[in-house]
Amino acid sequence: MWRPDGWDVRVRIGVLTPHADVGPESELRAMAPADVGIHAARVPFGGMRRGGAMDATIPLEPVRAFAEPPYVDDAAAVVAAAPVSAVAYAFTSSAYVIGADGEARMIARLTERAHGLPVVATCAAAVRALSALGVSRIALVDPPWFDEELNGLGAAYFRRAGFDVPFHASCTLPSGQALIRPPELHDWVARHVPDDVEAVVVGGNGFRAVGAIEAMEATLGRPVLTANQVLLWAALHAAGGDTAAIDGYGRIFTLRAA
Repeated sequence: MWRPDGWDVRVRIGVLTPHADVGPESELRAMAPADVGIHAARVPFGGMRRGGAMDATIPLEPVRAFAEPPYVDDAAAVVAAAPVSAVAYAFTSSAYVIGADGEARMIARLTERAHGLPVVATCAAAVRALSALGVSRIALVDPPWFDEELNGLGAAYFRRAGFDVPFHASCTLPSGQALIRPPELHDWVARHVPDDVEAVVVGGNGFRAVGAIEAMEATLGRPVLTANQVLLWAALHAAGGDTAAIDGYGRIFTLRAA
């Protein structure tokens, strides 16, 4: 007689996402078990227009501005007022632009605005996941709307974190969130990622990628980390949740956060 209504969850996670981007919520909800609540706060992002429209490549200034006060700080305070146990910053490219030190300062600032709740961010979560996997040599694949400069900043971010990045590129699929299909992403990665890397990192929280993780890992024989995947992994650990129930979205969910 009684149907599930979403109330009986063991943990809730607040998500900071660009105002016109449905990618982070879609992928997080797809991966999360039914007893994990996902609750988004939308943050203005100058690189997106109504309906999620974007230019073929996103300019760096709106990317940098997304990580700065006041909008994302206010959103963190608002979503943290809900009964959530952690806050997840669902935006990859700002960390590329401001670097790991800037990202760390942003996390500290957002933690304060979130009333002391743990805040996790995508790129820092990817570093933790790579460390948990014990890999040091990676390939970085970014969305087609990341231009060469932004992709290069991403490679620099991971190199400064201690990883060797012999291959990095923005994939040459059609540049538009709604145009990406998991089979095409799988095939592009399989064709381009070299054999001598130990793991693949797929950047971009608005990049449709989690549906291809299992197939990419099977084809490549190596772990694949995507933006929303590592964000959920880190957020669940920060919230005291369990990732063991997540199956089919990558081997990282079998590991504890460092």
